[in-house]
Amino acid sequence: MRDRPTLQDVAERAGVSRALVSIVMRDAPGASAATRARVRAAAEEIGYRPDPRARLLRSQRSNLLGVVFTAGQEFHAGLVDGVYRAAEAHGYDVLLSCVTPHHGEAKAVRTLLDDRCEALLLIGSELPARDLTDLDTRLPVVALARKVRGVDAVRSDDAVGAGLAVDHLAELGHTTITYLDGGRAPGAAERRKGVRRAAAAAGVTVTTVAGGITEQAGAGAATALVGTGSSLPTAVFAFNDRCALGFVDVAIRAGVTVPQQVSMVGYDDSPLAGLAHVDLTTVGQDTGRLAELAVARAIERGDAPGVPIDVVCEPKLVVRSSTAAPRT
Repeated sequence: MRDRPTLQDVAERAGVSRALVSIVMRDAPGASAATRARVRAAAEEIGYRPDPRARLLRSQRSNLLGVVFTAGQEFHAGLVDGVYRAAEAHGYDVLLSCVTPHHGEAKAVRTLLDDRCEALLLIGSELPARDLTDLDTRLPVVALARKVRGVDAVRSDDAVGAGLAVDHLAELGHTTITYLDGGRAPGAAERRKGVRRAAAAAGVTVTTVAGGITEQAGAGAATALVGTGSSLPTAVFAFNDRCALGFVDVAIRAGVTVPQQVSMVGYDDSPLAGLAHVDLTTVGQDTGRLAELAVARAIERGDAPGVPIDVVCEPKLVVRSSTAAPRT
């Protein structure tokens, strides 16, 4: 007996993604009239008929995506906004749960599990990979902005992004760079790899010092480096924009000028980085695209289980006035 055609069969026939076929078949927002016509024509050609059992399952759905993010992270806020827009286009609602110093990620996740979410999008998750794979057995999990095995992941190529920053400073003439490391933060290992690889290729010496993800971490690194006379680095690359801004604040207060004495590069291209009085050179991540891909993958996983995939987007260098040729 021949197996009945599936959504994937329709997708291949119409030349579109499975998620888009699902949108059309559910009459959900997010597809043009022309695409709907093409998909329905393809379904008719191969004899696809919706499974009544699947229709019953959909009728019991919440159409709710749970999102965990960290308070105070501008980059996370940008992703959340993108998730809202992408979810609305697919006919889904979003429920947020926030990680704070007094409300850990595990608690934030448990809150969403109690609210009948169809899938979880975890932004910058710091949970162990084993916990994420266990969680994925209960409902689809998509990790945003983190490379992790065992669950679906949507992220920027952090190694490439870090390399862009090092290459930019090397092209300006800097031969030594101080890197403010992100420790165990999501993406930190990949950025360290990118820094080392680009530095070796450019013949640049990199000194790695403890940094972090907050302004306080950058300020602490600056306090240790500023005022050391000839040892003051000519270029500093920070794990993220918050760390970079903390460094710049302490440096300026100590009378160090940016970029005349120290060039500064951040990572994320957060809203603060583009302010006129900050004007920080940084590595940008396309939060809208990352969110769109993560939402589509979460919905796709809800329609049909599959092997976890790692979706990687290319970052870009955003050059502003915080970098210049090294001081003489």
